[in-house]
Amino acid sequence: RELVEALYRNIPSGVGGKKKKFIKMEDMDDVLMKGAVWALENGYAEKEDIMNCEENGKVDYADASVISQRAKKRGLDQLGTLGSGNHYVEIQAVEEIFDEEMANIMGLFKGQIVIMIHTGSRGLGQQVADDIMREMKNEKNPNLYDNQLKSPKYNSELGQKYLHAMGAAANYAWCNRQIITHSVRQAFNEVFEDRMEVQMHLIYDVAHNIAKIEKHNIDGVEKELIVHRKGATRAFGPGREEIPEKYRSVGQPVLIGGSFGTSSYILAGTNEGMNLAFGSTCHGAGRMISRQKALRNLDEKVIQRQMRSKGIEIKAATKGTIIEEAPETYKDVEQVVEACETVGASRK
Repeated sequence: RELVEALYRNIPSGVGGKKKKFIKMEDMDDVLMKGAVWALENGYAEKEDIMNCEENGKVDYADASVISQRAKKRGLDQLGTLGSGNHYVEIQAVEEIFDEEMANIMGLFKGQIVIMIHTGSRGLGQQVADDIMREMKNEKNPNLYDNQLKSPKYNSELGQKYLHAMGAAANYAWCNRQIITHSVRQAFNEVFEDRMEVQMHLIYDVAHNIAKIEKHNIDGVEKELIVHRKGATRAFGPGREEIPEKYRSVGQPVLIGGSFGTSSYILAGTNEGMNLAFGSTCHGAGRMISRQKALRNLDEKVIQRQMRSKGIEIKAATKGTIIEEAPETYKDVEQVVEACETVGASRK
């Protein structure tokens, strides 16, 4: 409980979670262009962290000049914060090793304490999407059943603007997760200050809900594609140059979160998955019932009692979050991960 309280103090969460006066508005462009590298330059990261980030923590097609002032204002006090919904910082223990070689390369062993962080570009990223949607509102397409499926052509002026804006939002997200990583280290060292020295090494940081330009083989021919992953995670197989050298022989690490009452998994990408789904696997367990239905049918105090009986401590900004993210609102993560392994998309 002491650790959970320390994490909660150090990392603002919830819709209104803010880290005021952490950065100035004039820092925003640097954050949007440099991503996690900004965190390294300002003492919030170690070089090893950057090496173990997808894209080394920043994409070079980001352009801060296409980000609206409103988006920057929303992002200003949100750097280093979790946000709401299913975003979390979770203290976990390694319970089972499925592949000794992969686990050794990732530095994992049975009984080890690990931290899983799940969050993104906060209100800044949401505003980037809203801004582009607004620019597209006059384009009519009768074949779309949902206006949010509108998309500008890649080579159009608006398409390129969105690509550069999305890159900037992705950089903000990498920086955000790195600042949170720094805060996790601080929280653990606060709690264990007089007892032991705590060392934490980043295994991997992978983006989600993003479109990326990648090369894939289709019918034996290498083609350049825009791969959209929404509710999916990149899971590149062994040998791909995009994977940090440390993991290249075994495939990209893939982080799969369960609910706060169930297991989470670390997987690795496969060569089979490269052909199956453009090097992609699941993103998590996936919801089984809607947030609205959960709020109508579940009780926060009952959930807390059930979790405490299992030795699980939860701290959330609102009671609603605990209800919305209750274990019974999600599919069985073990079945989901097993399905991904059965079809060859990733392996445990």
